[in-house]
Amino acid sequence: MAGAGLLDLKRRIKSVTSTRKITKAMGLVATAKFRKIRERAEGTTPYFEKFESAVKGIALSSEVASSKYFNAVEGKKDIYIVIGSDSGLCGGYNTNIFSETVRAVEGKNVSLITVGQKARTFFSLRNFDTMAEYVELGPTPSYKDCVEIIRPAIKAFEQGEASNVYVVYTKFHSPVKQTVEFLKVLPMEKEEGAKGSEAIFEPSAAEIFDYIVPKYINTTMFYAVVNAIASEYSSRMSAMDNATKNADELIDKLKLQFNRARQSSITQEITEIVGGAEALHD
Repeated sequence: MAGAGLLDLKRRIKSVTSTRKITKAMGLVATAKFRKIRERAEGTTPYFEKFESAVKGIALSSEVASSKYFNAVEGKKDIYIVIGSDSGLCGGYNTNIFSETVRAVEGKNVSLITVGQKARTFFSLRNFDTMAEYVELGPTPSYKDCVEIIRPAIKAFEQGEASNVYVVYTKFHSPVKQTVEFLKVLPMEKEEGAKGSEAIFEPSAAEIFDYIVPKYINTTMFYAVVNAIASEYSSRMSAMDNATKNADELIDKLKLQFNRARQSSITQEITEIVGGAEALHD
């Protein structure tokens, strides 16, 4: 019996050691990719914030009040663009964003655009109405990819088929902090109490606004995607690091059990030998 127990412990130690090698390797890969992805996300933020500030400034002009991007058709569906990951092993990254989305859309007339294989699988299994699905963007999607993702939502809004358009993504703050965010991209909203720009627009503010808003929405989508990918790799890096630490602890415990079992087996064998020798002597 002791021999069988020792063999089982040896198999478990070998299995956990193999798993540790995998999690360690995946953690190193995620760390290497994360550095470049983080730089991209942090480099995109200042541009997006300046662009957003400029658009909001133009939006305060009285000339743009009648723009189609301000006037939503009431009673139509809301569109949610949900950004998940293509692969797993990234901790609670996908679980957090999916649970927040389900909570937000409960009881509403909605249609989804899913980004990532995990988002596609999660919402299709729960029979959500999905108008488009995008997978395998990779760690460095282009601006053009993001334009294609949000195009169906803009078209639906312009044609009066949607009342609101939201982008749901995980905003990257730091390697230890990421938060699920809901960005309302359509209809555009004016900031309460803000003063309009005194600039003179040529051509008119309305023409500039209608031209620039689609580009602003595309930029918003790109900003959300690069933040989501940075958050994904940060979560994966942390998850693999924690998995490796847990494997180390489990290996130590199993080795301790193995050594105790072996010592007990050796002691028992010695006791049996001594007992047998004494019996023969008698």
